Amino acid sequence: METVILIPAYNESKQIGPLLERLTALGLKALVIDDGSTDGTGSVAESKGATVITHASNMGKGASLKTGFEHILRSGGGAEQIIVMDADGQHAPEEISKFLDAATIQKDVLVIGNRMGNPEMMPLDRKLTNRFMSFIVSSICGQRIPDTQCGFRLLKKDLLKSITIEFSRFEVESELLIKAARAGKKIVSVPIQALYGKEKSQIKAFPDTIRFITFLFRLPFVK
Repeated sequence: METVILIPAYNESKQIGPLLERLTALGLKALVIDDGSTDGTGSVAESKGATVITHASNMGKGASLKTGFEHILRSGGGAEQIIVMDADGQHAPEEISKFLDAATIQKDVLVIGNRMGNPEMMPLDRKLTNRFMSFIVSSICGQRIPDTQCGFRLLKKDLLKSITIEFSRFEVESELLIKAARAGKKIVSVPIQALYGKEKSQIKAFPDTIRFITFLFRLPFVK
Protein backbone atom coordinates (compact mmCIF):
# COMPACT_ATOMS: atom_id res chain seq x y z
CA MET A 1 0.00 0.00 0.00
CA GLU A 2 1.47 3.35 -1.04
CA THR A 3 2.39 5.72 1.77
CA VAL A 4 3.15 9.44 1.78
CA ILE A 5 5.26 11.10 4.50
CA LEU A 6 3.79 14.41 5.66
CA ILE A 7 6.09 16.79 7.56
CA PRO A 8 4.85 20.13 8.95
CA ALA A 9 7.89 22.38 9.43
CA TYR A 10 8.58 25.79 10.93
CA ASN A 11 12.15 27.14 11.04
CA GLU A 12 13.76 23.69 10.92
CA SER A 13 16.41 24.30 8.23
CA LYS A 14 19.14 22.59 10.29
CA GLN A 15 17.08 19.45 10.99
CA ILE A 16 14.97 18.98 7.86
CA GLY A 17 17.86 18.12 5.52
CA PRO A 18 19.24 15.15 7.47
CA LEU A 19 15.69 13.89 8.10
CA LEU A 20 14.86 13.93 4.39
CA GLU A 21 18.14 12.23 3.53
CA ARG A 22 17.28 9.37 5.87
CA LEU A 23 13.80 9.08 4.34
CA THR A 24 15.31 9.01 0.85
CA ALA A 25 17.67 6.23 1.94
CA LEU A 26 14.57 4.23 2.90
CA GLY A 27 12.99 4.85 -0.50
CA LEU A 28 10.38 7.25 0.89
CA LYS A 29 9.30 10.64 -0.45
CA ALA A 30 8.00 13.49 1.65
CA LEU A 31 5.50 16.31 1.42
CA VAL A 32 6.77 19.22 3.53
CA ILE A 33 4.48 22.05 4.63
CA ASP A 34 6.73 25.05 5.23
CA ASP A 35 4.68 27.02 7.75
CA GLY A 36 6.00 30.53 7.08
CA SER A 37 9.62 29.74 7.96
CA THR A 38 12.15 32.57 7.82
CA ASP A 39 15.30 30.43 7.83
CA GLY A 40 15.11 28.78 4.42
CA THR A 41 13.45 25.55 5.59
CA GLY A 42 11.46 25.22 2.37
CA SER A 43 14.50 25.71 0.14
CA VAL A 44 16.46 23.06 2.04
CA ALA A 45 13.55 20.64 1.75
CA GLU A 46 13.26 21.23 -1.99
CA SER A 47 17.00 20.67 -2.43
CA LYS A 48 16.55 17.26 -0.82
CA GLY A 49 13.82 16.25 -3.24
CA ALA A 50 10.73 16.88 -1.12
CA THR A 51 7.51 18.35 -2.46
CA VAL A 52 7.05 21.65 -0.61
CA ILE A 53 3.93 23.73 0.00
CA THR A 54 4.62 27.08 1.64
CA HIS A 55 2.40 29.17 3.91
CA ALA A 56 2.99 32.91 3.52
CA SER A 57 2.99 33.29 7.32
CA ASN A 58 3.15 31.02 10.36
CA MET A 59 -0.30 29.49 10.83
CA GLY A 60 0.35 26.64 13.27
CA LYS A 61 0.77 22.88 13.13
CA GLY A 62 -2.93 22.18 12.78
CA ALA A 63 -3.16 24.48 9.78
CA SER A 64 -0.11 22.81 8.24
CA LEU A 65 -1.61 19.35 8.65
CA LYS A 66 -4.88 20.55 7.16
CA THR A 67 -2.99 21.94 4.14
CA GLY A 68 -1.13 18.65 3.75
CA PHE A 69 -4.20 16.46 4.12
CA GLU A 70 -6.19 18.56 1.63
CA HIS A 71 -3.34 18.35 -0.89
CA ILE A 72 -3.13 14.57 -0.53
CA LEU A 73 -6.89 14.12 -0.93
CA ARG A 74 -7.07 16.57 -3.83
CA SER A 75 -4.12 15.11 -5.73
CA GLY A 76 -5.93 11.79 -6.00
CA GLY A 77 -2.72 9.74 -6.08
CA GLY A 78 -2.34 6.14 -5.05
CA ALA A 79 -1.36 6.84 -1.43
CA GLU A 80 -3.91 5.29 0.92
CA GLN A 81 -2.11 6.06 4.17
CA ILE A 82 -0.16 9.00 5.55
CA ILE A 83 2.73 8.98 7.99
CA VAL A 84 2.98 12.27 9.89
CA MET A 85 6.40 13.15 11.32
CA ASP A 86 7.80 16.20 13.10
CA ALA A 87 10.59 18.10 11.33
CA ASP A 88 12.85 18.57 14.35
CA GLY A 89 14.67 15.23 14.23
CA GLN A 90 12.85 13.73 17.22
CA HIS A 91 11.34 10.94 15.12
CA ALA A 92 13.52 8.20 13.64
CA PRO A 93 12.52 7.35 10.04
CA GLU A 94 13.83 3.83 10.62
CA GLU A 95 10.87 3.25 12.96
CA ILE A 96 8.29 3.88 10.22
CA SER A 97 8.19 0.11 9.62
CA LYS A 98 6.57 -0.32 13.06
CA PHE A 99 3.65 1.86 11.97
CA LEU A 100 3.29 0.09 8.63
CA ASP A 101 3.33 -3.33 10.30
CA ALA A 102 0.69 -2.29 12.84
CA ALA A 103 -1.55 -0.90 10.08
CA THR A 104 -1.19 -4.15 8.12
CA ILE A 105 -2.13 -6.36 11.04
CA GLN A 106 -5.19 -4.27 11.92
CA LYS A 107 -6.84 -2.54 8.99
CA ASP A 108 -9.17 0.09 10.41
CA VAL A 109 -6.79 1.91 12.75
CA LEU A 110 -4.90 5.09 13.52
CA VAL A 111 -1.37 4.22 14.66
CA ILE A 112 0.48 6.53 17.05
CA GLY A 113 3.97 6.45 18.52
CA ASN A 114 4.48 5.89 22.23
CA ARG A 115 7.56 7.47 23.84
CA MET A 116 6.37 6.89 27.38
CA GLY A 117 7.79 3.38 27.76
CA ASN A 118 11.22 4.96 28.07
CA PRO A 119 10.69 8.68 28.78
CA GLU A 120 13.93 9.39 30.69
CA MET A 121 15.21 11.77 27.98
CA MET A 122 11.95 13.73 27.85
CA PRO A 123 12.09 17.10 29.68
CA LEU A 124 10.18 16.92 32.97
CA ASP A 125 7.66 19.64 32.13
CA ARG A 126 6.76 17.95 28.86
CA LYS A 127 6.54 14.55 30.54
CA LEU A 128 4.07 15.83 33.14
CA THR A 129 2.06 17.78 30.57
CA ASN A 130 1.91 14.74 28.31
CA ARG A 131 0.72 12.43 31.07
CA PHE A 132 -2.03 14.89 32.02
CA MET A 133 -3.21 15.37 28.43
CA SER A 134 -2.97 11.66 27.65
CA PHE A 135 -5.15 10.76 30.64
CA ILE A 136 -7.84 13.24 29.59
CA VAL A 137 -7.82 12.33 25.89
CA SER A 138 -7.78 8.59 26.63
CA SER A 139 -10.85 9.06 28.82
CA ILE A 140 -12.67 10.95 26.07
CA CYS A 141 -11.72 8.41 23.40
CA GLY A 142 -12.59 5.41 25.56
CA GLN A 143 -9.25 3.87 24.61
CA ARG A 144 -5.91 3.82 26.39
CA ILE A 145 -3.44 6.02 24.52
CA PRO A 146 -0.19 6.41 26.52
CA ASP A 147 1.28 9.27 24.44
CA THR A 148 -1.49 11.35 22.89
CA GLN A 149 0.84 14.26 22.13
CA CYS A 150 3.22 12.28 19.94
CA GLY A 151 3.28 13.75 16.44
CA PHE A 152 4.58 10.52 14.85
CA ARG A 153 1.49 8.73 13.57
CA LEU A 154 -0.14 6.88 10.67
CA LEU A 155 -3.57 7.79 9.35
CA LYS A 156 -5.62 6.18 6.62
CA LYS A 157 -7.01 8.28 3.77
CA ASP A 158 -10.55 7.16 4.49
CA LEU A 159 -10.35 8.74 7.96
CA LEU A 160 -9.27 12.07 6.47
CA LYS A 161 -12.28 11.99 4.16
CA SER A 162 -14.63 11.66 7.12
CA ILE A 163 -13.31 14.37 9.49
CA THR A 164 -12.64 18.11 9.44
CA ILE A 165 -9.70 19.69 11.26
CA GLU A 166 -10.83 22.79 13.11
CA PHE A 167 -7.88 23.66 15.37
CA SER A 168 -4.76 25.35 14.04
CA ARG A 169 -2.06 24.67 16.61
CA PHE A 170 -0.95 21.81 18.86
CA GLU A 171 -4.52 21.00 19.92
CA VAL A 172 -4.67 19.17 16.61
CA GLU A 173 -2.78 16.21 18.15
CA SER A 174 -5.74 15.59 20.47
CA GLU A 175 -8.39 16.59 17.94
CA LEU A 176 -7.30 13.92 15.45
CA LEU A 177 -7.41 11.19 18.07
CA ILE A 178 -10.81 12.18 19.43
CA LYS A 179 -12.35 12.45 15.97
CA ALA A 180 -10.82 9.12 14.95
CA ALA A 181 -12.36 7.49 18.03
CA ARG A 182 -15.71 9.12 17.27
CA ALA A 183 -15.46 7.65 13.76
CA GLY A 184 -15.09 4.18 15.27
CA LYS A 185 -11.36 3.77 14.63
CA LYS A 186 -9.16 1.74 16.93
CA ILE A 187 -6.09 3.69 18.08
CA VAL A 188 -2.99 1.51 18.25
CA SER A 189 0.23 2.60 19.95
CA VAL A 190 3.69 1.41 18.91
CA PRO A 191 6.83 1.95 21.03
CA ILE A 192 9.30 4.48 19.65
CA GLN A 193 12.43 6.18 20.90
CA ALA A 194 12.25 9.52 22.69
CA LEU A 195 14.93 11.52 20.84
CA TYR A 196 15.90 14.88 22.28
CA GLY A 197 18.94 16.88 21.25
CA LYS A 198 19.84 20.54 21.59
CA GLU A 199 17.03 21.68 19.30
CA LYS A 200 14.38 23.89 20.88
CA SER A 201 10.90 22.41 20.81
CA GLN A 202 8.05 24.41 19.31
CA ILE A 203 5.88 23.13 22.18
CA LYS A 204 5.54 25.43 25.21
CA ALA A 205 4.22 23.44 28.17
CA PHE A 206 2.27 26.13 30.06
CA PRO A 207 0.60 28.02 27.17
CA ASP A 208 -0.12 24.80 25.32
CA THR A 209 -1.72 23.33 28.44
CA ILE A 210 -3.95 26.41 28.68
CA ARG A 211 -4.77 26.05 24.98
CA PHE A 212 -5.57 22.36 25.59
CA ILE A 213 -7.97 23.24 28.41
CA THR A 214 -9.66 25.79 26.13
CA PHE A 215 -9.89 23.06 23.49
CA LEU A 216 -11.68 20.78 25.97
CA PHE A 217 -14.30 23.46 26.66
CA ARG A 218 -14.88 23.89 22.91
CA LEU A 219 -14.91 20.15 22.20
CA PRO A 220 -18.67 19.57 22.68
CA PHE A 221 -19.33 22.12 19.94
CA VAL A 222 -17.02 20.71 17.24
CA LYS A 223 -18.04 18.09 14.70
